[in-house]
Amino acid sequence: MLPFVALVEAYVLRSLRALHLPTHKIRDAAADIREQFGTEFGLATRRIATDGVDIFVHYLDSDEVARAGDRQMPIRAVIDDYLKYIVWDEDDEFPKRLTLRRYDPAIAEVVIDPRFAWGAPIVEPAKVPVDAVLGMWRAGEAPEIVADEYGLSLDQVNALIRVAA
Repeated sequence: MLPFVALVEAYVLRSLRALHLPTHKIRDAAADIREQFGTEFGLATRRIATDGVDIFVHYLDSDEVARAGDRQMPIRAVIDDYLKYIVWDEDDEFPKRLTLRRYDPAIAEVVIDPRFAWGAPIVEPAKVPVDAVLGMWRAGEAPEIVADEYGLSLDQVNALIRVAA
C-alpha cells in the first residue's frame, strides 16, 4: 500500500525525469521545498511547476513562482500547463486527484482518485476501473461488448486498449 500523496510525488518525479531534467535539479528543488515549507512530500505540493527546463516554486503566498535555487522569475504562461493534471484540495497543500497523461483526456479521461476504486485508475465520469475494462477485453470480449457492459463509448474502450497494448 502506498499513500496517495506518495503516488502523486512519484508521478511528478517520473514526469520531471521524462522531461530529462537533471536528477540534481529535482533533488535540490524537493529539498528546498521540504526545508522552506516543512512538508515531507516536496514534489507533491502546489508549490512546484516546470517549463521542461527548470523547476519553479511558489515561494510566497501569491500566484508568482521563482526558479528553484536562484529564485529567478519565469514567463508564467510557459509553465501553467504542467500542473493541470493534478487536482488540489482547497483546504491544504496536497493533491486529491490525478489525471493520467498517457490516456487522451479528450477521449477517455483516466484518473486516480482515492475516493473511488480504492485508488485504482478509473474512467471518468463513469467511475469504471480501467482494469475491469481491460480484463474483460483480455478475456476475449469484443470492444463493442465491453463498451456496452460498462456504459462507455467504443472510442473510450479503444483508447484504453491502445494504451494497454
